[in-house]
Parts: sequence; structure tokens; C-alpha cells
Amino acid sequence: MEYKDYYEVLGVPKTATQADIKKAYRRLARELHPDRNPGDKEAERRFKEANEAQAVLSDPEKRKRYDELGANWQAYQQAGFGGGATDWAGFGGAPGGTRWEYRRVSPEDLGGFSDFFQSFFGSGEFSSGPMGASSSSRGGSAGGGFDQVFDFGDLGNLGGGRRTAIPQPTATAVAEVSLEEVSRGAERMVDVEGRRLQVKIPPGVNDGQKIKLRGGGMRGGGAGNAGDLVITVRVKADPRFERRGADLVTELPLTLAEALLGAEVPVPTPTGSAKLRIRANTQNGQEIHLRGRGLPKRGGGRGDLIVRTRVALPELDEVAREEIGAILGRHPQPDPRRGTKVH
Repeated sequence: MEYKDYYEVLGVPKTATQADIKKAYRRLARELHPDRNPGDKEAERRFKEANEAQAVLSDPEKRKRYDELGANWQAYQQAGFGGGATDWAGFGGAPGGTRWEYRRVSPEDLGGFSDFFQSFFGSGEFSSGPMGASSSSRGGSAGGGFDQVFDFGDLGNLGGGRRTAIPQPTATAVAEVSLEEVSRGAERMVDVEGRRLQVKIPPGVNDGQKIKLRGGGMRGGGAGNAGDLVITVRVKADPRFERRGADLVTELPLTLAEALLGAEVPVPTPTGSAKLRIRANTQNGQEIHLRGRGLPKRGGGRGDLIVRTRVALPELDEVAREEIGAILGRHPQPDPRRGTKVH
């Protein structure tokens, strides 16, 4: 049976990093996927080979074993190590004294892997040695040997046939942010199964919005096989602002003098304050739009900060009222109720 060079299949050197392998596999998977090449047997064959190569080279333990034996895998087979308990002593520096027991599974369970793959990796799942103890693929100790479990179940159906979905456990978390952090963006640390994950909260996020971190959830179906982490964002209320999508509305108190004569006054923004020029004769309840001073929009740009004026009338004593009355008498105001029906 001809030796398969998985590095050549993916077009990467033997020194390739996991990132290089992942990038090469994704490129080939897009290029050769059966949906893009209906009826093309050669593309289907190469697609299966790419999946097979990725299944081995992306797994540190499988890649180590493949690199240790390499083209000498047939010598391993001819020495009588095809099934049952197997001693790795003398093969490529593998841990001496380690014994493996092969539990065979049906070809369907292998998702269409080649005969080479099945022969090389014992046609299925490895379980621990005769001691009966087992450990995860990270390794462990049982008796005097070092037993490991290789679980191929987390590979799914990488052979290109009908895909069987493997349900993955999803972890959830809540991230609370301020309106200022909504304006700038933020980062949060969340704990999932003893792992601390740094999560970026994008600018402009809405209250209740969910952010999915693929592969950040609880582990299941084999080492390295994790579900998603779903983070629900909660935006803390800010009494200074009313949110309307990307726009913010804030109320600005003005003195009577500022409203009548005009002035330059500070107005709050999510990230500080800004100077706002109030024109003379500004009316109570008037809305002034500050363009681009709101929250980030999804497609780019920012919303507006809408400033609603609230004129606070002064409390005058009798002398002051007489003085103001004389001034207003010389400058009578049009009746604001003109045209309004009174029942």
C-alpha cells in the first residue's frame, strides 16, 4: 500500500506550523469541495485526501506518530504490529514500554478515510493498555506505562460524504458594559471550564445582543473539540442619555439669559463633553443635532447626539418682576396660543 505524504497533499513543508496547516487546508477545501465540483471524481479524491491530511497533521499526537514512522510504516506492519497489544519500543523514539490495544470500528465510522489511514492508525480508535486504566489524549499514567487514548470520533465525517452533525455543548456568559464602552468598544475576561478567555465587545453593541465565540465553549466529543461560547451583552443604563439606535438624546438645562441672549455651554457625550453654541432666542424643548457625536453604526460612521433644551425660569422677587415686566411691556410677545381652540 503506497505511503501518503500528507504534507505534500496540503502543499506545506514538514516544519509547517498549525496555522500554516489550517490555512492550506481551508484553501484546498474551498477549491475542491464537491458542491463546487459536482461529478468531478478527481476533485472528490483530492478533497478526501486533504481532509485526511488535515485530520492527521492538525492533531499533535497523530502528527507525532505519523512523523515518527513516516515511510517506514510498512516495516512496523511487517514486524507484526497490526492489532492487539503493541510494543512501540525501538520505533522512532516512541515511549518504550508503552502498550496499545486497538479497538476496531466499521469503515463507516471512519468517515471514508483511505486504506492507508486505516492501516497506519490501526483502523479506528486506540484505547489504553491491558491495565484497563485510561487517560485523555493529553496523556496520563497507569501502572508503569504511559497510556494514551486517541479518539477519532471528534473528526466527524471528513471524508466528503454526508456530514453527520456532532452536537457540541455551548457555554454562555454575560458581559456588562457602560455606554462609554459601547461608544469605544471593550474587552472582557470570561471563565469557561477553568479557562480565561478574552472577548472583544464591538463598538455600537446593543443591549441583549449576543456574541458567539466559536470553539470557546465547553469541550465535548474529544480533546480540542469544543462548542461555542455565547455572550449576552448587557448595556448599563446611563441616566444622562436616551438611546435611539445609534442616536443619543440628552436634555440640556439653560438659564433664561442663555436661551434669550445665546451662549456657549458644555453638553455631555458618552466619552466626555463637548462645547455647544446656543443661539439667541432658543426655545424651550428645541432639539439641536450634533452630527456624528452619537454611537457607532453597524455599517460605519456614527449616529447623532440630539440635545433637547430645557429653559429653567428664574425665581424673581417683586422688584425684579417689576423690572422685567417693564422691559417685556416695551417688547410685547405675540400670543403663542393664537389659532388654538380653547373649549
